[in-house]
Amino acid sequence: MKDVFREHIAGLLAGPTGLPAADVAGLLEVPRESAHGDYAFPCFTLAKARKAAPPKIAQELAAGIGTTASVRKVAPVGPYVNFFVEPARLARTVLEAYLGEGERFGTSELGAGKTVVLDYSSPNIAKPFGVGHLRSTVIGGALYRIFRALGYRAVGINHLGDWGTQFGKLITAFRRWGDEAALESGGVRYLKDLYVRIEAEIKSEPQLGVEARAWFKKLESGDPDARALWKRFREISLREFRKVYDVLGVAFDSEAGESFYEDKMPATLAAIEAKGLTQVSEGATIVDLEPYGMPPCLLKKADEATLYATRDLAAALYRRETYGFHKLVYVTGADQKLHFRQLFKVLELMGFAWAQDCHHADFGMIRLGGAKMTTRGGSVVLLEDVLDKAIEIAGEIVQDRDLAAEQKEAIAVAVGVGAVVFHDLSTRRSKDVDFDWKRVLDYDPETQSFRGENGPYLQYMHTRLTSVLRKYGKPVPTSAVAFDRLQQPEETALLRLVYEYPAVLERAAAEFEPSLVSSHLLGLASTFSRYYHDRARNAILSNDEELTQARVLLCAAVRHVLGAGLGLLGVRTLERM
Repeated sequence: MKDVFREHIAGLLAGPTGLPAADVAGLLEVPRESAHGDYAFPCFTLAKARKAAPPKIAQELAAGIGTTASVRKVAPVGPYVNFFVEPARLARTVLEAYLGEGERFGTSELGAGKTVVLDYSSPNIAKPFGVGHLRSTVIGGALYRIFRALGYRAVGINHLGDWGTQFGKLITAFRRWGDEAALESGGVRYLKDLYVRIEAEIKSEPQLGVEARAWFKKLESGDPDARALWKRFREISLREFRKVYDVLGVAFDSEAGESFYEDKMPATLAAIEAKGLTQVSEGATIVDLEPYGMPPCLLKKADEATLYATRDLAAALYRRETYGFHKLVYVTGADQKLHFRQLFKVLELMGFAWAQDCHHADFGMIRLGGAKMTTRGGSVVLLEDVLDKAIEIAGEIVQDRDLAAEQKEAIAVAVGVGAVVFHDLSTRRSKDVDFDWKRVLDYDPETQSFRGENGPYLQYMHTRLTSVLRKYGKPVPTSAVAFDRLQQPEETALLRLVYEYPAVLERAAAEFEPSLVSSHLLGLASTFSRYYHDRARNAILSNDEELTQARVLLCAAVRHVLGAGLGLLGVRTLERM
Protein backbone atom coordinates (compact mmCIF):
# COMPACT_ATOMS: atom_id res chain seq x y z
CA MET A 1 0.00 0.00 0.00
CA LYS A 2 1.37 3.37 -0.99
CA ASP A 3 2.13 5.64 1.97
CA VAL A 4 0.25 8.76 0.90
CA PHE A 5 1.15 10.64 4.08
CA ARG A 6 4.87 10.04 3.59
CA GLU A 7 4.59 11.31 0.01
CA HIS A 8 2.59 14.35 1.10
CA ILE A 9 5.07 15.32 3.82
CA ALA A 10 8.00 14.74 1.47
CA GLY A 11 6.37 17.20 -0.91
CA LEU A 12 6.04 19.78 1.87
CA LEU A 13 9.74 19.43 2.73
CA ALA A 14 11.18 19.22 -0.77
CA GLY A 15 11.16 22.98 -1.40
CA PRO A 16 12.48 24.18 1.98
CA THR A 17 15.22 21.54 2.12
CA GLY A 18 16.22 21.72 -1.54
CA LEU A 19 16.14 17.92 -1.69
CA PRO A 20 14.16 15.80 -4.18
CA ALA A 21 10.88 14.61 -2.69
CA ALA A 22 11.93 10.96 -3.21
CA ASP A 23 15.08 11.53 -1.14
CA VAL A 24 13.09 13.23 1.62
CA ALA A 25 10.61 10.33 1.67
CA GLY A 26 13.50 7.92 2.19
CA LEU A 27 14.81 9.96 5.12
CA LEU A 28 11.52 10.24 6.98
CA GLU A 29 11.35 8.18 10.16
CA VAL A 30 8.49 7.00 12.34
CA PRO A 31 9.00 8.20 15.96
CA ARG A 32 9.03 5.49 18.62
CA GLU A 33 6.81 7.61 20.86
CA SER A 34 3.39 8.39 19.36
CA ALA A 35 3.40 11.62 21.38
CA HIS A 36 6.20 12.80 19.09
CA GLY A 37 4.05 12.55 16.00
CA ASP A 38 3.62 10.22 13.06
CA TYR A 39 6.67 11.13 10.95
CA ALA A 40 9.98 12.80 11.72
CA PHE A 41 12.50 14.38 9.37
CA PRO A 42 16.12 14.27 10.64
CA CYS A 43 18.05 17.43 9.87
CA PHE A 44 21.57 15.98 10.19
CA THR A 45 22.03 15.72 6.42
CA LEU A 46 21.45 19.47 6.03
CA ALA A 47 23.88 20.57 8.76
CA LYS A 48 27.02 20.68 6.63
CA ALA A 49 25.50 22.52 3.68
CA ARG A 50 23.71 25.06 5.87
CA LYS A 51 26.56 25.36 8.38
CA ALA A 52 24.11 25.21 11.25
CA ALA A 53 23.24 22.83 14.05
CA PRO A 54 20.45 20.32 13.29
CA PRO A 55 18.14 21.59 16.11
CA LYS A 56 18.36 25.14 14.69
CA ILE A 57 17.60 23.86 11.18
CA ALA A 58 14.62 21.90 12.55
CA GLN A 59 13.20 25.03 14.15
CA GLU A 60 13.57 27.01 10.92
CA LEU A 61 11.97 24.32 8.79
CA ALA A 62 9.05 23.80 11.21
CA ALA A 63 8.34 27.54 11.31
CA GLY A 64 8.09 27.69 7.53
CA ILE A 65 5.76 24.72 6.98
CA GLY A 66 2.06 25.19 7.61
CA THR A 67 -0.66 22.68 8.37
CA THR A 68 -2.71 21.02 5.63
CA ALA A 69 -5.80 18.83 5.36
CA SER A 70 -3.56 15.83 6.12
CA VAL A 71 -1.12 17.39 8.59
CA ARG A 72 -2.56 19.01 11.71
CA LYS A 73 0.70 20.00 13.39
CA VAL A 74 4.39 20.54 12.57
CA ALA A 75 6.82 20.85 15.47
CA PRO A 76 10.59 20.78 16.01
CA VAL A 77 11.80 18.14 18.47
CA GLY A 78 15.56 18.43 18.91
CA PRO A 79 17.22 17.78 15.52
CA TYR A 80 13.93 16.54 14.00
CA VAL A 81 10.93 18.15 12.37
CA ASN A 82 7.94 16.12 13.54
CA PHE A 83 4.65 15.86 11.67
CA PHE A 84 1.28 14.96 13.19
CA VAL A 85 -1.26 13.47 10.78
CA GLU A 86 -4.90 14.58 10.95
CA PRO A 87 -6.71 11.71 12.80
CA ALA A 88 -9.87 11.74 10.68
CA ARG A 89 -7.83 11.67 7.46
CA LEU A 90 -5.71 8.83 8.85
CA ALA A 91 -8.82 6.88 9.86
CA ARG A 92 -10.41 7.30 6.44
CA THR A 93 -7.21 6.33 4.60
CA VAL A 94 -6.52 3.24 6.70
CA LEU A 95 -10.03 1.88 7.02
CA GLU A 96 -11.00 2.52 3.41
CA ALA A 97 -7.87 0.60 2.40
CA TYR A 98 -8.90 -2.24 4.70
CA LEU A 99 -12.46 -2.19 3.36
CA GLY A 100 -11.17 -2.25 -0.20
CA GLU A 101 -8.65 -5.05 0.28
CA GLY A 102 -10.26 -7.13 3.01
CA GLU A 103 -8.27 -10.28 3.77
CA ARG A 104 -5.66 -9.17 1.24
CA PHE A 105 -4.80 -6.10 3.31
CA GLY A 106 -1.05 -6.00 3.92
CA THR A 107 -0.19 -8.15 0.93
CA SER A 108 1.05 -6.77 -2.37
CA GLU A 109 2.36 -7.61 -5.82
CA LEU A 110 5.76 -6.10 -5.06
CA GLY A 111 7.52 -9.30 -6.11
CA ALA A 112 5.32 -10.22 -9.06
CA GLY A 113 7.37 -12.10 -11.66
CA LYS A 114 10.32 -12.59 -9.28
CA THR A 115 11.48 -15.80 -7.61
CA VAL A 116 13.12 -16.05 -4.20
CA VAL A 117 14.79 -19.35 -3.36
CA LEU A 118 15.16 -20.00 0.36
CA ASP A 119 17.45 -22.70 1.75
CA TYR A 120 16.43 -23.44 5.34
CA SER A 121 16.16 -26.08 8.07
CA SER A 122 18.51 -28.62 6.41
CA PRO A 123 18.94 -31.18 9.21
CA ASN A 124 21.42 -34.02 8.90
CA ILE A 125 20.10 -37.42 7.95
CA ALA A 126 20.51 -40.10 10.62
CA LYS A 127 20.83 -37.49 13.37
CA PRO A 128 18.03 -36.39 15.71
CA PHE A 129 16.19 -33.20 14.83
CA GLY A 130 17.72 -31.10 17.59
CA VAL A 131 16.35 -27.83 18.89
CA GLY A 132 19.43 -26.20 17.35
CA HIS A 133 17.65 -26.54 13.98
CA LEU A 134 14.62 -24.62 15.27
CA ARG A 135 15.99 -21.23 14.28
CA SER A 136 16.75 -22.09 10.67
CA THR A 137 13.41 -23.86 10.31
CA VAL A 138 11.13 -21.16 11.71
CA ILE A 139 13.07 -18.16 10.34
CA GLY A 140 13.13 -19.74 6.89
CA GLY A 141 9.47 -20.72 7.11
CA ALA A 142 8.47 -17.19 8.12
CA LEU A 143 10.50 -15.61 5.31
CA TYR A 144 8.94 -18.05 2.85
CA ARG A 145 5.43 -16.94 3.84
CA ILE A 146 6.37 -13.23 3.96
CA PHE A 147 7.82 -13.29 0.45
CA ARG A 148 4.73 -15.08 -0.83
CA ALA A 149 2.52 -12.44 0.78
CA LEU A 150 4.45 -9.81 -1.16
CA GLY A 151 3.76 -11.50 -4.49
CA TYR A 152 7.05 -13.31 -4.96
CA ARG A 153 7.26 -16.87 -6.15
CA ALA A 154 8.93 -18.45 -3.11
CA VAL A 155 10.77 -21.76 -3.42
CA GLY A 156 11.53 -23.45 -0.11
CA ILE A 157 14.40 -25.93 -0.17
CA ASN A 158 15.33 -28.34 2.60
CA HIS A 159 18.99 -28.94 1.70
CA LEU A 160 19.35 -32.14 3.68
CA GLY A 161 22.72 -33.20 4.99
CA ASP A 162 22.46 -36.61 3.37
CA TRP A 163 25.96 -37.18 2.00
CA GLY A 164 29.51 -37.38 3.26
CA THR A 165 32.01 -39.65 4.97
CA GLN A 166 29.77 -40.02 8.04
CA PHE A 167 27.58 -42.37 6.02
CA GLY A 168 30.53 -44.68 5.52
CA LYS A 169 30.83 -44.82 9.29
CA LEU A 170 27.12 -45.40 9.78
CA ILE A 171 26.99 -48.20 7.21
CA THR A 172 29.98 -49.85 8.86
CA ALA A 173 28.37 -49.52 12.30
CA PHE A 174 25.07 -50.97 11.15
CA ARG A 175 26.72 -53.91 9.40
CA ARG A 176 28.73 -54.68 12.55
CA TRP A 177 26.20 -54.08 15.33
CA GLY A 178 22.91 -53.17 13.67
CA ASP A 179 19.57 -54.74 14.48
CA GLU A 180 16.61 -54.49 12.08
CA ALA A 181 13.95 -54.44 14.79
CA ALA A 182 15.83 -51.81 16.78
CA LEU A 183 16.21 -49.67 13.66
CA GLU A 184 12.51 -49.83 12.92
CA SER A 185 11.46 -49.01 16.48
CA GLY A 186 14.27 -46.61 17.41
CA GLY A 187 14.56 -44.73 14.13
CA VAL A 188 16.89 -41.75 14.14
CA ARG A 189 17.74 -42.07 17.84
CA TYR A 190 18.99 -45.60 17.19
CA LEU A 191 21.08 -44.40 14.22
CA LYS A 192 22.54 -41.66 16.39
CA ASP A 193 23.54 -44.23 19.02
CA LEU A 194 25.26 -46.35 16.35
CA TYR A 195 27.15 -43.30 15.10
CA VAL A 196 28.29 -42.33 18.59
CA ARG A 197 29.45 -45.89 19.17
CA ILE A 198 31.56 -46.15 16.02
CA GLU A 199 33.12 -42.74 16.64
CA ALA A 200 34.28 -44.04 20.02
CA GLU A 201 35.36 -47.43 18.67
CA ILE A 202 37.48 -45.90 15.88
CA LYS A 203 39.74 -44.35 18.51
CA SER A 204 40.76 -47.79 19.79
CA GLU A 205 40.34 -49.70 16.53
CA PRO A 206 41.67 -47.51 13.65
CA GLN A 207 40.87 -50.26 11.13
CA LEU A 208 37.21 -49.35 11.55
CA GLY A 209 37.99 -45.92 10.10
CA VAL A 210 39.61 -47.55 7.08
CA GLU A 211 36.55 -49.76 6.64
CA ALA A 212 34.24 -46.76 6.93
CA ARG A 213 36.12 -44.84 4.24
CA ALA A 214 35.92 -47.88 2.00
CA TRP A 215 32.16 -48.08 2.47
CA PHE A 216 31.74 -44.40 1.63
CA LYS A 217 33.78 -44.97 -1.51
CA LYS A 218 31.41 -47.81 -2.40
CA LEU A 219 28.45 -45.50 -1.72
CA GLU A 220 29.90 -42.88 -4.06
CA SER A 221 30.46 -45.58 -6.71
CA GLY A 222 26.85 -46.74 -6.54
CA ASP A 223 27.35 -50.04 -4.71
CA PRO A 224 23.83 -51.59 -4.38
CA ASP A 225 24.23 -52.65 -0.74
CA ALA A 226 25.64 -49.29 0.34
CA ARG A 227 22.97 -47.40 -1.57
CA ALA A 228 20.17 -49.52 -0.12
CA LEU A 229 21.26 -48.86 3.46
CA TRP A 230 21.83 -45.16 2.81
CA LYS A 231 18.40 -44.86 1.21
CA ARG A 232 16.78 -46.57 4.21
CA PHE A 233 18.55 -44.29 6.68
CA ARG A 234 17.36 -41.29 4.66
CA GLU A 235 13.73 -42.43 4.47
CA ILE A 236 13.55 -43.19 8.19
CA SER A 237 15.02 -39.78 9.01
CA LEU A 238 12.67 -37.91 6.68
CA ARG A 239 9.67 -39.74 8.12
CA GLU A 240 10.56 -38.47 11.59
CA PHE A 241 11.50 -34.97 10.42
CA ARG A 242 8.16 -34.55 8.68
CA LYS A 243 6.31 -35.17 11.94
CA VAL A 244 8.08 -32.13 13.39
CA TYR A 245 7.48 -30.07 10.25
CA ASP A 246 3.77 -30.91 10.37
CA VAL A 247 3.54 -29.71 13.98
CA LEU A 248 5.39 -26.50 13.09
CA GLY A 249 3.37 -25.94 9.92
CA VAL A 250 6.54 -25.76 7.83
CA ALA A 251 6.66 -27.11 4.28
CA PHE A 252 9.15 -27.26 1.41
CA ASP A 253 8.99 -27.32 -2.36
CA SER A 254 12.15 -29.40 -2.62
CA GLU A 255 14.07 -31.78 -0.38
CA ALA A 256 17.04 -32.10 -2.70
CA GLY A 257 19.91 -32.62 -0.31
CA GLU A 258 23.65 -32.81 -0.80
CA SER A 259 23.39 -36.23 -2.47
CA PHE A 260 21.32 -34.72 -5.29
CA TYR A 261 24.36 -32.82 -6.51
CA GLU A 262 26.84 -35.72 -6.60
CA ASP A 263 26.49 -36.25 -10.36
CA LYS A 264 26.79 -32.49 -10.91
CA MET A 265 30.20 -32.22 -9.26
CA PRO A 266 32.38 -32.97 -12.31
CA ALA A 267 30.71 -30.26 -14.41
CA THR A 268 30.95 -27.76 -11.54
CA LEU A 269 34.66 -28.44 -11.02
CA ALA A 270 35.28 -28.28 -14.77
CA ALA A 271 33.54 -24.90 -14.96
CA ILE A 272 35.70 -23.50 -12.14
CA GLU A 273 38.86 -24.91 -13.68
CA ALA A 274 37.91 -23.48 -17.08
CA LYS A 275 37.97 -20.01 -15.52
CA GLY A 276 41.55 -20.65 -14.37
CA LEU A 277 40.58 -20.31 -10.72
CA THR A 278 41.87 -23.61 -9.32
CA GLN A 279 45.27 -24.67 -8.15
CA VAL A 280 46.68 -27.69 -6.35
CA SER A 281 47.93 -27.27 -2.79
CA GLU A 282 49.37 -30.29 -0.96
CA GLY A 283 47.43 -32.53 -3.32
CA ALA A 284 44.10 -30.76 -2.74
CA THR A 285 42.25 -28.64 -5.31
CA ILE A 286 41.56 -25.12 -4.05
CA VAL A 287 40.55 -21.62 -5.11
CA ASP A 288 43.00 -19.16 -3.61
CA LEU A 289 41.03 -16.42 -1.87
CA GLU A 290 43.91 -14.87 0.06
CA PRO A 291 43.80 -11.70 -2.14
CA TYR A 292 40.28 -11.18 -0.79
CA GLY A 293 41.17 -11.65 2.85
CA MET A 294 39.93 -15.23 3.13
CA PRO A 295 41.54 -18.66 3.44
CA PRO A 296 41.44 -20.90 0.37
CA CYS A 297 38.15 -22.49 -0.69
CA LEU A 298 38.78 -26.24 -0.63
CA LEU A 299 37.02 -28.01 -3.52
CA LYS A 300 38.56 -31.46 -3.53
CA LYS A 301 40.74 -33.37 -1.09
CA ALA A 302 43.93 -35.11 -2.08
CA ASP A 303 41.99 -38.40 -2.21
CA GLU A 304 39.61 -36.81 -4.80
CA ALA A 305 36.70 -36.57 -2.31
CA THR A 306 34.52 -33.51 -2.85
CA LEU A 307 33.48 -31.24 -0.02
CA TYR A 308 30.68 -29.12 1.37
CA ALA A 309 31.78 -26.09 -0.66
CA THR A 310 31.83 -28.09 -3.90
CA ARG A 311 28.29 -29.31 -3.33
CA ASP A 312 27.07 -25.81 -2.44
CA LEU A 313 28.61 -24.40 -5.62
CA ALA A 314 26.91 -27.13 -7.66
CA ALA A 315 23.64 -26.38 -5.85
CA ALA A 316 23.87 -22.64 -6.53
CA LEU A 317 24.48 -23.24 -10.25
CA TYR A 318 21.60 -25.71 -10.42
CA ARG A 319 19.22 -23.37 -8.60
CA ARG A 320 20.07 -20.48 -10.89
CA GLU A 321 19.50 -22.60 -13.97
CA THR A 322 16.32 -24.20 -12.62
CA TYR A 323 14.60 -21.27 -10.91
CA GLY A 324 16.20 -18.14 -12.42
CA PHE A 325 15.99 -16.60 -8.99
CA HIS A 326 15.83 -12.92 -8.11
CA LYS A 327 17.38 -13.80 -4.75
CA LEU A 328 18.94 -16.93 -3.27
CA VAL A 329 18.84 -16.85 0.53
CA TYR A 330 20.66 -19.26 2.85
CA VAL A 331 19.15 -19.34 6.34
CA THR A 332 21.99 -20.87 8.35
CA GLY A 333 23.94 -20.12 11.52
CA ALA A 334 26.41 -17.29 11.96
CA ASP A 335 29.20 -19.86 12.32
CA GLN A 336 28.96 -20.38 8.54
CA LYS A 337 29.66 -16.77 7.61
CA LEU A 338 33.11 -17.55 6.20
CA HIS A 339 31.80 -20.46 4.16
CA PHE A 340 29.23 -18.30 2.42
CA ARG A 341 31.65 -15.42 1.89
CA GLN A 342 33.89 -17.91 0.11
CA LEU A 343 31.01 -19.41 -1.84
CA PHE A 344 29.74 -16.06 -3.10
CA LYS A 345 33.26 -14.89 -3.96
CA VAL A 346 33.97 -18.01 -6.06
CA LEU A 347 30.70 -17.48 -7.93
CA GLU A 348 31.66 -13.85 -8.52
CA LEU A 349 35.14 -14.85 -9.77
CA MET A 350 33.46 -17.29 -12.16
CA GLY A 351 31.89 -14.25 -13.78
CA PHE A 352 28.32 -14.66 -12.56
CA ALA A 353 26.73 -11.26 -11.99
CA TRP A 354 23.96 -12.96 -10.04
CA ALA A 355 26.45 -13.75 -7.25
CA GLN A 356 25.36 -10.41 -5.76
CA ASP A 357 21.84 -11.81 -5.49
CA CYS A 358 23.01 -14.54 -3.10
CA HIS A 359 22.53 -13.76 0.59
CA HIS A 360 23.38 -15.38 3.89
CA ALA A 361 20.61 -14.72 6.44
CA ASP A 362 22.71 -15.78 9.40
CA PHE A 363 21.47 -16.18 12.95
CA GLY A 364 22.76 -16.66 16.49
CA MET A 365 22.66 -19.85 18.50
CA ILE A 366 19.87 -21.04 20.75
CA ARG A 367 20.74 -21.72 24.37
CA LEU A 368 18.89 -23.56 27.13
CA GLY A 369 19.84 -22.60 30.66
CA GLY A 370 22.81 -20.60 29.38
CA ALA A 371 24.35 -23.56 27.54
CA LYS A 372 24.44 -23.91 23.79
CA MET A 373 22.24 -26.76 22.58
CA THR A 374 24.65 -29.06 20.79
CA THR A 375 25.08 -32.61 19.60
CA ARG A 376 28.66 -32.90 20.84
CA GLY A 377 29.38 -36.05 22.79
CA GLY A 378 26.20 -37.63 21.47
CA SER A 379 23.87 -35.45 23.56
CA VAL A 380 21.15 -33.37 21.99
CA VAL A 381 18.04 -31.51 23.12
CA LEU A 382 15.39 -32.81 20.73
CA LEU A 383 13.07 -30.27 19.15
CA GLU A 384 10.24 -32.79 19.38
CA ASP A 385 10.76 -32.98 23.16
CA VAL A 386 10.71 -29.19 23.49
CA LEU A 387 7.48 -28.94 21.50
CA ASP A 388 5.89 -31.75 23.52
CA LYS A 389 6.85 -29.99 26.75
CA ALA A 390 5.33 -26.71 25.53
CA ILE A 391 2.10 -28.48 24.56
CA GLU A 392 2.02 -30.19 27.95
CA ILE A 393 2.40 -26.86 29.82
CA ALA A 394 -0.27 -25.22 27.67
CA GLY A 395 -2.54 -28.22 28.26
CA GLU A 396 -2.20 -27.85 32.02
CA ILE A 397 -3.18 -24.18 31.74
CA VAL A 398 -6.43 -24.90 29.86
CA GLN A 399 -7.38 -28.17 31.57
CA ASP A 400 -10.00 -26.52 33.81
CA ARG A 401 -11.66 -24.58 31.00
CA ASP A 402 -15.28 -25.42 30.23
CA LEU A 403 -14.45 -26.83 26.81
CA ALA A 404 -14.66 -30.17 25.07
CA ALA A 405 -11.56 -32.37 25.30
CA GLU A 406 -10.75 -31.99 21.60
CA GLN A 407 -10.98 -28.19 21.93
CA LYS A 408 -8.57 -28.22 24.86
CA GLU A 409 -6.16 -30.38 22.89
CA ALA A 410 -6.31 -28.09 19.85
CA ILE A 411 -5.71 -25.04 22.07
CA ALA A 412 -2.80 -26.72 23.84
CA VAL A 413 -1.10 -27.56 20.54
CA ALA A 414 -1.67 -24.12 19.00
CA VAL A 415 -0.56 -22.27 22.14
CA GLY A 416 2.39 -24.53 22.98
CA VAL A 417 3.85 -24.65 19.49
CA GLY A 418 3.05 -21.00 18.85
CA ALA A 419 4.87 -20.06 22.05
CA VAL A 420 8.06 -21.82 20.99
CA VAL A 421 7.95 -20.43 17.45
CA PHE A 422 7.21 -16.85 18.48
CA HIS A 423 9.86 -16.89 21.21
CA ASP A 424 12.45 -17.58 18.53
CA LEU A 425 11.07 -15.11 16.00
CA SER A 426 10.72 -12.29 18.52
CA THR A 427 14.52 -12.12 18.72
CA ARG A 428 16.51 -10.46 15.96
CA ARG A 429 18.12 -13.30 14.07
CA SER A 430 21.66 -11.99 14.58
CA LYS A 431 21.31 -12.40 18.34
CA ASP A 432 21.51 -15.54 20.43
CA VAL A 433 18.24 -16.83 21.88
CA ASP A 434 18.14 -17.73 25.56
CA PHE A 435 15.33 -20.25 25.82
CA ASP A 436 13.40 -19.45 29.00
CA TRP A 437 10.14 -21.29 29.73
CA LYS A 438 8.94 -18.34 31.82
CA ARG A 439 9.18 -16.05 28.82
CA VAL A 440 7.89 -18.63 26.38
CA LEU A 441 4.66 -19.33 28.31
CA ASP A 442 3.91 -16.64 30.91
CA TYR A 443 0.44 -17.16 32.39
CA ASP A 444 -1.35 -15.38 35.23
CA PRO A 445 -3.70 -17.86 36.97
CA GLU A 446 -5.47 -15.08 38.89
CA THR A 447 -6.64 -13.24 35.77
CA GLN A 448 -6.58 -16.45 33.70
CA SER A 449 -4.75 -14.64 30.93
CA PHE A 450 -1.41 -14.84 29.16
CA ARG A 451 0.98 -11.98 29.65
CA GLY A 452 4.41 -10.87 28.53
CA GLU A 453 5.84 -10.33 25.10
CA ASN A 454 5.15 -13.80 23.78
CA GLY A 455 3.07 -15.76 21.30
CA PRO A 456 0.26 -16.84 23.68
CA TYR A 457 -0.30 -13.20 24.66
CA LEU A 458 -0.82 -12.28 20.99
CA GLN A 459 -3.09 -15.29 20.46
CA TYR A 460 -5.06 -14.20 23.53
CA MET A 461 -5.46 -10.64 22.23
CA HIS A 462 -6.63 -12.04 18.90
CA THR A 463 -9.32 -14.09 20.67
CA ARG A 464 -10.34 -11.00 22.67
CA LEU A 465 -10.84 -9.07 19.42
CA THR A 466 -12.80 -12.02 18.05
CA SER A 467 -14.96 -11.94 21.17
CA VAL A 468 -15.66 -8.22 20.73
CA LEU A 469 -16.80 -8.75 17.15
CA ARG A 470 -18.88 -11.74 18.22
CA LYS A 471 -20.60 -9.68 20.94
CA TYR A 472 -21.38 -6.98 18.37
CA GLY A 473 -23.78 -9.52 16.91
CA LYS A 474 -23.89 -7.97 13.45
CA PRO A 475 -21.71 -8.16 10.35
CA VAL A 476 -18.69 -5.87 10.43
CA PRO A 477 -19.44 -2.73 8.37
CA THR A 478 -18.44 -3.15 4.73
CA SER A 479 -18.77 0.47 3.68
CA ALA A 480 -17.74 3.90 4.93
CA VAL A 481 -18.33 4.70 8.59
CA ALA A 482 -18.02 7.95 10.55
CA PHE A 483 -14.23 8.11 10.34
CA ASP A 484 -14.11 11.46 12.14
CA ARG A 485 -15.46 9.82 15.31
CA LEU A 486 -12.14 8.00 15.80
CA GLN A 487 -10.31 10.78 17.62
CA GLN A 488 -8.97 9.17 20.82
CA PRO A 489 -5.13 9.00 21.07
CA GLU A 490 -5.23 5.19 21.34
CA GLU A 491 -7.41 4.99 18.23
CA THR A 492 -4.95 7.11 16.29
CA ALA A 493 -2.10 4.92 17.55
CA LEU A 494 -3.94 1.76 16.46
CA LEU A 495 -4.68 3.21 13.05
CA ARG A 496 -1.05 4.20 12.69
CA LEU A 497 0.09 0.64 13.46
CA VAL A 498 -2.42 -0.90 11.05
CA TYR A 499 -1.28 1.55 8.38
CA GLU A 500 2.38 0.66 8.89
CA TYR A 501 1.84 -3.11 8.62
CA PRO A 502 2.37 -3.41 4.83
CA ALA A 503 5.64 -1.45 5.07
CA VAL A 504 6.77 -3.67 7.96
CA LEU A 505 6.32 -6.76 5.77
CA GLU A 506 8.39 -5.16 3.02
CA ARG A 507 11.16 -4.29 5.48
CA ALA A 508 11.09 -7.80 6.94
CA ALA A 509 11.58 -9.25 3.47
CA ALA A 510 14.29 -6.77 2.50
CA GLU A 511 16.26 -7.42 5.69
CA PHE A 512 15.36 -11.14 6.01
CA GLU A 513 14.15 -10.22 9.50
CA PRO A 514 10.87 -11.79 10.74
CA SER A 515 11.40 -10.20 14.16
CA LEU A 516 10.26 -6.89 12.64
CA VAL A 517 6.82 -8.45 12.21
CA SER A 518 6.92 -9.90 15.74
CA SER A 519 7.81 -6.52 17.23
CA HIS A 520 5.08 -4.77 15.26
CA LEU A 521 2.44 -7.24 16.42
CA LEU A 522 3.49 -6.85 20.04
CA GLY A 523 3.15 -3.08 19.72
CA LEU A 524 -0.27 -3.46 18.13
CA ALA A 525 -1.49 -5.89 20.80
CA SER A 526 -0.28 -3.81 23.75
CA THR A 527 -1.81 -0.66 22.24
CA PHE A 528 -5.14 -2.43 21.79
CA SER A 529 -4.97 -3.75 25.36
CA ARG A 530 -4.63 -0.21 26.72
CA TYR A 531 -7.44 0.94 24.46
CA TYR A 532 -9.73 -1.92 25.48
CA HIS A 533 -9.21 -1.51 29.21
CA ASP A 534 -9.92 2.24 29.22
CA ARG A 535 -13.65 1.56 28.98
CA ALA A 536 -14.62 5.02 30.26
CA ARG A 537 -13.31 6.65 27.09
CA ASN A 538 -13.08 3.78 24.65
CA ALA A 539 -16.16 1.60 25.07
CA ILE A 540 -16.27 -0.26 21.76
CA LEU A 541 -19.91 -1.31 21.99
CA SER A 542 -22.34 1.38 23.13
CA ASN A 543 -25.74 2.90 22.36
CA ASP A 544 -24.03 5.33 19.99
CA GLU A 545 -24.39 3.19 16.85
CA GLU A 546 -22.36 5.55 14.66
CA LEU A 547 -19.40 5.46 17.03
CA THR A 548 -19.83 1.71 17.60
CA GLN A 549 -19.68 0.99 13.88
CA ALA A 550 -16.48 3.01 13.52
CA ARG A 551 -14.85 1.26 16.46
CA VAL A 552 -16.00 -2.20 15.34
CA LEU A 553 -14.45 -1.60 11.93
CA LEU A 554 -11.24 -0.46 13.62
CA CYS A 555 -11.25 -3.65 15.74
CA ALA A 556 -11.78 -5.76 12.63
CA ALA A 557 -8.76 -4.14 10.97
CA VAL A 558 -6.61 -4.65 14.08
CA ARG A 559 -7.76 -8.28 14.35
CA HIS A 560 -6.91 -8.88 10.70
CA VAL A 561 -3.38 -7.51 11.03
CA LEU A 562 -2.79 -9.47 14.23
CA GLY A 563 -4.09 -12.70 12.71
CA ALA A 564 -2.40 -12.29 9.35
CA GLY A 565 0.92 -11.36 10.95
CA LEU A 566 0.83 -14.35 13.29
CA GLY A 567 0.00 -16.58 10.33
CA LEU A 568 3.06 -15.35 8.45
CA LEU A 569 5.20 -16.17 11.47
CA GLY A 570 3.73 -19.66 11.69
CA VAL A 571 1.62 -19.08 14.83
CA ARG A 572 -1.95 -20.36 14.66
CA THR A 573 -4.82 -18.19 15.89
CA LEU A 574 -7.88 -19.39 17.80
CA GLU A 575 -11.50 -18.35 18.17
CA ARG A 576 -11.40 -19.15 21.88
CA MET A 577 -8.67 -19.77 24.46
